[in-house]
Amino acid sequence: MVNKTYDQYCGIAAALDVVGDRWTLLVLRELSFGQQRFTDLRSGLPGIASNLLSERLRTLEDAGLIEQRELPAPAARMVYALTESGQRINPVLRSLAAFGLPFLTDPVDGRVRPRMAVFGSLGAVLSASGPADLALRMRFELEGETLWLELQDGRVVRPDRSAEPDLIITGTAAALIDLCRGADLESLAPRLVVVGEQTAVAKFRGALPALVTAP
Repeated sequence: MVNKTYDQYCGIAAALDVVGDRWTLLVLRELSFGQQRFTDLRSGLPGIASNLLSERLRTLEDAGLIEQRELPAPAARMVYALTESGQRINPVLRSLAAFGLPFLTDPVDGRVRPRMAVFGSLGAVLSASGPADLALRMRFELEGETLWLELQDGRVVRPDRSAEPDLIITGTAAALIDLCRGADLESLAPRLVVVGEQTAVAKFRGALPALVTAP
């Protein structure tokens, strides 16, 4: 295999030497959502051939960005996960997601994955553009899927699912994308409903004007 490189003494060029191939950043995006089986990755990346996915995974393993893990019984299955070094890509992915959000076409109910709306959109724009002191723990009930997102000091952190959420957000993933793109919260009801203490709802609403709006 040809070792492709930009051969430039530049951090951006060095990063692209590792993650600049087609599909690579999207593989890392899927693994930023959590550890995944090969079949999970195929499902989350429609259009990628199995042999190409295998090649991208090997390249990322060789670079030390991902690793294979054997889950204990009763699961007893092999999954892929980001290594500690690989987790450094997370803020890069969130920044790219926030940058790309205005270029998306209008979302359609039933055609947006809930985890993409929560982690790849709301989490991205809140951490990229929200208040630096933002602290919120949110539980989402979107189209039959339960997801958690927590921010502390404006940064996405591992959510504490044993604690009560500050907000419970229910509805469709597409409506959540609309919110991230600048739609008014009231206009999205009943497709999206936010429930919580008044102070938490006010904090959430106060962060929304900083979000990226559609061009």
